Amino acid sequence: MTTDDPAAEPAAQVPDPTATDEAGSRSSSQRKHLPVWQESILLLAVALGLAIVIKALFVQAFYIPSESMEPGLVKNDRILVQKVSYWFGRTPQRGDVVVFQDPGEWLGPTDSQGPTGVANLLSKVGLYPTGGHLVKRVIGTEGDVVECCDAQGRIKVNGKPIDESEYLAKDPGQCNAEIDDFISERESGLSQPCDWIIGPIPKGKLLVLGDNRGHSADSRAHLCSPGEDPCTQSPWVDTDLVVGKVFTLIWPRDRWRWISRPEVFDSVPDSPPAGLLKKAEKADTVPGN
Repeated sequence: MTTDDPAAEPAAQVPDPTATDEAGSRSSSQRKHLPVWQESILLLAVALGLAIVIKALFVQAFYIPSESMEPGLVKNDRILVQKVSYWFGRTPQRGDVVVFQDPGEWLGPTDSQGPTGVANLLSKVGLYPTGGHLVKRVIGTEGDVVECCDAQGRIKVNGKPIDESEYLAKDPGQCNAEIDDFISERESGLSQPCDWIIGPIPKGKLLVLGDNRGHSADSRAHLCSPGEDPCTQSPWVDTDLVVGKVFTLIWPRDRWRWISRPEVFDSVPDSPPAGLLKKAEKADTVPGN
């Protein structure tokens, strides 16, 4: 008979705490931190890349170039524009405040100038507000007939008067305000700027107006004069020129607020009545193509 002698078994191997893994030591020595200046450049490149992506796809900063959107948006205010609302073929709605590229000589020589120097470089990557664009409110969209005005001076869309007192200046005759000094080096062809009807608005086009109606180089300023033939002007803004929808005023800080679409536009009919369409077709003031 045999007996197992525990003492005869080899002792368990206990790792030497002082031993080092030469391979691990070598790999650790190879993982060195980048110098601070290289890390700074890398972080800056990542930040700039993110800013470019955000500007191209999501949000972009702009400043208000004129008095045309007062009292809500004042000259040199800073705003943010979001682009998500118009993804996947969606287009601006009536009442949206939008930023868009110049449809064709709507901007004066001064207004068309964007940032210069370093500011221009920063604006390219979304780190400085961009200029050279227009900011207006969408009044009419594809198929609409817009008329100016009813007895109370209100714009009518598809026959429905729009109560814009929420955001227009406190002049009840804003719609009837004379187009005076808002167009640089240019005169409007309309002798009666509020006696017009236009539509139906073509596919892919918008009719836009400034909230400060008497001081806004908007669609109204590009209507053709009665009897003008051929009509070489166009009041339309192509939806492809729209950069995005204004959703917040970010500067000055004490006037920060969200900007949303007024509910009053929800009551506008989807299409104009037949009688209004005929009236628009016979109107003397017609747009160019």
